Amino acid sequence: MTKPKSILFVCLGNIVRSPLAEHLFRHLADGSAGLDGIQVGSAGTSSYHIGDAPDARMRRTAELHGLKYTGRAKRVSREDLVSYDLIIAMDQDNYDVLFAMMNSPHDLSKLRLLREFDTDGDHNLDVPDPYYGGQEGFETTFQIVKRSTEGLIKAIQDGAL
Repeated sequence: MTKPKSILFVCLGNIVRSPLAEHLFRHLADGSAGLDGIQVGSAGTSSYHIGDAPDARMRRTAELHGLKYTGRAKRVSREDLVSYDLIIAMDQDNYDVLFAMMNSPHDLSKLRLLREFDTDGDHNLDVPDPYYGGQEGFETTFQIVKRSTEGLIKAIQDGAL
């Protein structure tokens, strides 16, 4: 795969994990060599939260780490899967939904799991969804997404993607 010009992060509702990954990527890649001009977006595989702002608990957690973000949830479309160069799922369930939506071997070659890039991944490739848990789950998810996003950036810079 050549260096991606566009990346779409995907979770279930597009209010916790995927918008966090989208904004962390932008924040961490800002001014980094070889990452200028990469278009980044996020979406969900469900329609539960279309039009909603990112989860306030995750935004608060991110703000504690100096990251502020906004946006509105959207559902992934077939057009997204064709137009983006790299599609990054937050967990196996969403990966499977995206896999089923794809129509060609080329599209399938663009699909990855975010934790494939986690430097401390402990062989678990799912980013946990903290939505129904306590505040500590949001911190855990933030740290996993941050590590994984840093790993993704390094893979792009090293030419592995």
